[in-house]
Amino acid sequence: MQDFGDFANLDIDKLLKTAEEQFSRVEEVQKTMAELVGRAKDEDGLVTAEYTSAGLTMLELHPKAMRLGSGELADKVKAVVQEATADLQRQVNETMGEMFGEDENPMKFISNPDAALEQVKNAEAAYNRTFEDVMGELDKIRRRLDL
Repeated sequence: MQDFGDFANLDIDKLLKTAEEQFSRVEEVQKTMAELVGRAKDEDGLVTAEYTSAGLTMLELHPKAMRLGSGELADKVKAVVQEATADLQRQVNETMGEMFGEDENPMKFISNPDAALEQVKNAEAAYNRTFEDVMGELDKIRRRLDL
C-alpha cells in the first residue's frame, strides 16, 4: 500500500468547516467596514464632516462659518476632514483587531511595511520548504516505480 504521509490524515470536514468560517469572517468584515463612519467637528462647531469607505459623505458648515476668511475656513475644513479620516482609520483598525486578533490584524502591516515584508519572506520560505519536501517525495515514488 502506498504511503501518503500527512495527506492520509487530512480531515476534509474540518478543512471545509475552517474555510466556511473564514468566508463568513470575510463577509462580516466587509459588512462591518461598510457601516463604519468617521466623524469630526472643529472646536467651534462651525465645520462638521463624516468620512466613510466611499470618501467624504457629509460636510456641514454652520452659517457662522461663512463669516470666516476663505483661508481660515479652508484650513478648518481640511483639518476636520483629516480628523474624520483618522477617526475612520481608528475604527477600521479596532474592528480588524477585534475580528482577527491583534497578532493577526492585517492593518498593522500598513503602518509597518517591514513587518509585512518579513511575513512574506517567512511565507516564501515555508512554501519553498514544502515544495522541496513534495518534490523529494515525488522523486522517491518515481524511483520506487522505476519511472
